Amino acid sequence: MRRPNIQRVEVAAGVRRIGLVSDTHGLLRPAVLAWLAGSDHIIHAGDIGDPDILAALLGIAPVTAVRGNNDHGPWAEALAEHVWLAVGGVNIHVLHDLAERADGALDAPAQVVVCGHSHKPAVDAFDDVLVVNPGSAGPRRFRLPIAAGALWLDGGAPRAVIQQFDPD
Repeated sequence: MRRPNIQRVEVAAGVRRIGLVSDTHGLLRPAVLAWLAGSDHIIHAGDIGDPDILAALLGIAPVTAVRGNNDHGPWAEALAEHVWLAVGGVNIHVLHDLAERADGALDAPAQVVVCGHSHKPAVDAFDDVLVVNPGSAGPRRFRLPIAAGALWLDGGAPRAVIQQFDPD
């Protein structure tokens, strides 16, 4: 079995709102950019599709991104498959496919898990871990909504919301 590429990142103090996006597949909609505006940090949970997406997000806030199964080329190979973010006292595990978290080698304390891959937006809690899939902000797939999310870390328990957008 291949060892996953894991990165650990300490995020600057003062982060309160983290914008969440996934599965852009090369398309970053103006409405999604507007939703992410005002974020202190942005997480992209993979299937970015084009490095210009990351550059656009960096115009809003610092970005943490992981490589998805559709991200290829030298720019994508530079991305980790798993990132552990420490934001204040909150540990966040970012990965593309939640199924990979089932691997015992990836188990480590996390209060929040951010993933993508399924294109299905969801906020769930499992064993005191908040699991957030912001859905797909890119091309519409089947009848699934276009969506992005936000994670708030303002002293209490982390909380997340999903915002759906009209397909254009």
